[in-house]
Amino acid sequence: MPFSTSLTNHFLIAMPALADPNFSRTVTYICEHTEQGAMGIVINRQIDVTLGELLGQLEIKVDQPTIGSTPVYQGGPVQTDRGFVLHTAGPAFDSTLNITPDISVTTSRDVLEAIAKGEGPDQILVALGYAGWGGGQLEQEMSANAWLSGPASDEIIFRMDPGARWMAAAQLLGVDLNLLSGEAGHA
Repeated sequence: MPFSTSLTNHFLIAMPALADPNFSRTVTYICEHTEQGAMGIVINRQIDVTLGELLGQLEIKVDQPTIGSTPVYQGGPVQTDRGFVLHTAGPAFDSTLNITPDISVTTSRDVLEAIAKGEGPDQILVALGYAGWGGGQLEQEMSANAWLSGPASDEIIFRMDPGARWMAAAQLLGVDLNLLSGEAGHA
C-alpha cells in the first residue's frame, strides 16, 4: 500500500480482533507519520507506577503534592525505559516535537523538572516507551483490518478516564466497537 496520507495527530484504534498483547484494545496517538514510518504513544494503558515514583527514581524533587499521584502509561513496546511526555502547548523544552499548535511530545528531563515544580504544561500524559512502525508497516496493518484511524481529541487524551478512551475514540467516528467483526470483507 503506497504512502498517501499522514496519520499524524490521529488516533489509531485497535480493532476488537487485534490479539497482539501490546496493542489489544488500545488507542494510540500518532505523533509522527511519514513514508519512513510512524511513531505514537498508547494513551489508555496505565502501568503500576505513579509520576511521583518515577520522579523519585530520577531524583527530581516534587514541589506539587498532587503531581505525585499522576498515573504513568505504557506508551508502547519500544524503548520502555525512555520517558515521553505528551502535553498541551506551553513553555519550550530542550527536546520537544510540536505535533500541532496545541499538542507536543517532549523527551527531555527539563519537562519533568518543570512539572515537578508546578511550572509544566497544563495537561500531560507521561508514558514509558512508544509504539513504532517501519515504512509501510502501519499501512499494511491497516489494510489487514487491524486498526481504525480517526482525528484525535484533546478531551480523550488528557481528560477522559483511561478505561473509556478506546470506545470514545471509535465513537468519534460513529463506530460502536461492540458491533464490529474482526474479519475484513473481500469481494
